[in-house]
Amino acid sequence: MGTIEERILKSETRIFKAVFPSTTNHYDTLFGGTALHLMDEVAFICATRFSRKKVVTISTGQIDFKKAIPAGTLIELVAKVDSVGRTSCKIHVDIFMEQMYSELRETVVSGTFSFVAVDENKKPTPILDDLD
Repeated sequence: MGTIEERILKSETRIFKAVFPSTTNHYDTLFGGTALHLMDEVAFICATRFSRKKVVTISTGQIDFKKAIPAGTLIELVAKVDSVGRTSCKIHVDIFMEQMYSELRETVVSGTFSFVAVDENKKPTPILDDLD
């Protein structure tokens, strides 16, 4: 399985999306709730790849919306394991925005999501077998 550090590196998860008008509000920018949904999804995938266990979101940390994300841009969501507990892990997620027709790229949203590993009875279980 490798060391925790190796697992953390291997579990980094990236998702790219185009921001279409169907996902934007009346200001023609990405809905905040849509951004949170995408962040939780990429964080869940990262936590699952890290632990290879059933995990559930238990909390979010501060989410910083630094800049609005307009329709017609590309976004990349990057999730990385930030810390590991006995039954849980914390995932840091950044959303990077890119203009479709230029090299401009900037971090526009950042936040953390905490996950706990659960067993077949939905009770907390060690996040990694070798941490028992």
